[in-house]
Amino acid sequence: MAQKNGLRLVLLPLPLQGHLNPMLQLADILHSKGFSISIIHTSFNSPNPSNYPHLIFCCIQDCLTESESSTLDPLQLVIRLNIKCVTPFREMLAKVLSDVSDEPIACLISDALFYFTQGVANNFKLPRIVLRTTGVPSFVPFVLFPLLIERGYLPIKESQLEEAVTELPPLKVKDLPMMYTKESDKIDNFIKTVSSLVNETKASSGLIWNTFEELEPSALSYLNKEFDIPFFPIGPFHKYYPTASSPSSSSSSSLLAQDQSCISWLDKHKPQSVLYVSFGSLAAITETQFLDIAWGLGNSNVPFLWVVRPGMILGSEWLEPLPRGFVENLDGRGHIVKWAPQQEVLAHSAVGAFWTHSGWNSTLESICEGVPMICMPCFTDQKVNARYVSHVWKIGVQFERGVEREEIVKMIRILMEEREGVEIRDRILSLKEKVKLCWRQQGGSSYSSLDGLVNFILSLEPNK
Repeated sequence: MAQKNGLRLVLLPLPLQGHLNPMLQLADILHSKGFSISIIHTSFNSPNPSNYPHLIFCCIQDCLTESESSTLDPLQLVIRLNIKCVTPFREMLAKVLSDVSDEPIACLISDALFYFTQGVANNFKLPRIVLRTTGVPSFVPFVLFPLLIERGYLPIKESQLEEAVTELPPLKVKDLPMMYTKESDKIDNFIKTVSSLVNETKASSGLIWNTFEELEPSALSYLNKEFDIPFFPIGPFHKYYPTASSPSSSSSSSLLAQDQSCISWLDKHKPQSVLYVSFGSLAAITETQFLDIAWGLGNSNVPFLWVVRPGMILGSEWLEPLPRGFVENLDGRGHIVKWAPQQEVLAHSAVGAFWTHSGWNSTLESICEGVPMICMPCFTDQKVNARYVSHVWKIGVQFERGVEREEIVKMIRILMEEREGVEIRDRILSLKEKVKLCWRQQGGSSYSSLDGLVNFILSLEPNK
């Protein structure tokens, strides 16, 4: 680790798994560069401080009701957090600023979805840097929302779903990171939230991306012209430590207990023979979809490791909808767990493909390990990620005509058995090599961008 530089950074992660992981990884990276780190976090989905002895944790009471904290609607959760966290965050930030006079606070780094923090930072005359935990192309439509509304793409109409968005190739209307609903109040709330997100990001001092320049050059170039703040693409965060796992590994930041039995199960299989299936920490599916997925996996005759998160199936606790004897009839060809150590799974030689919800962390992790993807996006940025995987980078396939058991078998066989799958694998292995190059000390794009970020923070006027 670099010698301590006498400055402290305050980080505020959004309390959802896909946002906590990258923020804590970023904390490790910046700590390795000599900064002291204080994490202000909500009581909801609180990380375990004992897993991070090198960081200081400060908990605020978010005052979410039981129904608010258990909602399956991420938009409503984000809106409530931005309302209820203002006062407790302001009070905690004031306390942190007064407690660490020996280490001036250089800046606040907050998740982009905590847009209320820009106003708080302004009140304390504290620079705010934003962490955007999704890919760059999925942020571009947010910036263009006023234009998309003006030209009739938004709100999304069912009759337009398959139309191309000529301003955002190769996206179709159905790919736009927008809620598809007929409830006007939800549409209005989403548009207002996006407007706040974009405006408060533009008002910040800088923007950190968990990506690398070679993956999304066009989108980065476009946004650089639209934003009058510096950009720092320093990802993939979890690949910063080239010879050892990050101090804050994905296991230590996981909100769910990881079932390690899947690793010993994978050890028994041939290289690239297993399909890994996981739809992330938020996605929910119907019982009909669940059964189609189960029968599709069963009929494929391909070994599979399937993560079925408790509560993922609407109306069920876990595996109750499965027909009697389904698991037994697989004769060991399938292994179902409640949660898995995903980075370890994707790095395992037995894994040949990844059926994913196309969350950004999952997409990046799959690229980093050279594992082709089957994309089944559920909402917002996932739809953009899936379109880029299948049509820009061409490192996977995407369900276009619904998720039915016959289509599932077809998709699995494309990646696991057919010539097209070999070509897809070659392309993603090429991207995997670019990941290695971006973190090279000499000329690596992410390595250089990280140096730029550190120097930028050191140039800020610290709050004493």
